[in-house]
Amino acid sequence: MTASLTGVFLAMAHNNAWANHRLLSACAELDKAAFHAQRTGFFPSLAGTLNHILVVDLFYVDALEGGWLGYAAFEDETPCGTVAELHAAQRAVDDRLIAVCDALTPESLNGEARVNRGESVQVERRDRLLLHLFEHQIHHRGQAHAMLSGTSVKPPQLDEFFSAGEAPLRAAEFAELGWTEERIWGA
Repeated sequence: MTASLTGVFLAMAHNNAWANHRLLSACAELDKAAFHAQRTGFFPSLAGTLNHILVVDLFYVDALEGGWLGYAAFEDETPCGTVAELHAAQRAVDDRLIAVCDALTPESLNGEARVNRGESVQVERRDRLLLHLFEHQIHHRGQAHAMLSGTSVKPPQLDEFFSAGEAPLRAAEFAELGWTEERIWGA
C-alpha cells in the first residue's frame, strides 16, 4: 500500500472490520440472555448497539456502492438475534466496505455519493461519508466495549492495529478473516 489517501481509507476499512471481528468474537462468549440484557447505553443492550452498527453500515455502504436501499435498512432495527448471525452479517457488510475502499481512486474519493433519505436525496462527498461511517462505528463500538466490560467476558483490545506486540494474535485473526499483512500494507 502506498501512503495515498485512498490507501489510508482502505487501511481504515480493514481496521474497522478487524475491530468488529474482535468485538463480536468476544461477544460470542456470552449467552443469549447476557447479549440481550439491559445495560447503560444509547441502545441499552449489546444486541441493540451492535445491530445498530450493522443497520447503519447497510444503509451507508449501499449508498457508497450506488444502491438505493435507503430507509428500508432500518425496517428491522435488530435483524440479528444471535451473536453468530450478527457476526456473519457484519462480516459481509465489512467485506463490502473494504471492496468500496479498495476501488477508490483520488477522483472517486472526491466524487459524490447519493444517500436515499426517503423524501429527499442527500448528496455528500464520498470521503466525508466514509469518515462519518468510520466515526459512527468507533463511537458505538466504544459503547459496546464498555457494556462488555460489565459482563464476565474481558473486552478485547480494539486500538492496537499497528502494534508489533500484537503480531502473533493479529496474524491468527487475519488468517480467520482471509487477510495478510501484504494485502493491507503492500510488500
